[in-house]
Amino acid sequence: MRRWASPATDDGWPVMPMWRKSSYSNDYEGSCVELAALGAGEVGIRDSKRPEGDRLSVRPPELALLLARIRRETSGVADS
Repeated sequence: MRRWASPATDDGWPVMPMWRKSSYSNDYEGSCVELAALGAGEVGIRDSKRPEGDRLSVRPPELALLLARIRRETSGVADS
């Protein structure tokens, strides 16, 4: 996982990624992340409340691990 600070990069990522918000999010609570497909097989992650703020980039297997951990922690299941 690495920090991705600018959409205007020279390493093959699109200049303007197409960000999408989770269908589970709503406009009232304001706690949502957005994802975008980036070049080089990576996925961008950003805070929807701060779209111009810092971003992370991960490979799909890392994203799957992150989402699995979030699901476990929010469901009350202890990490093994």
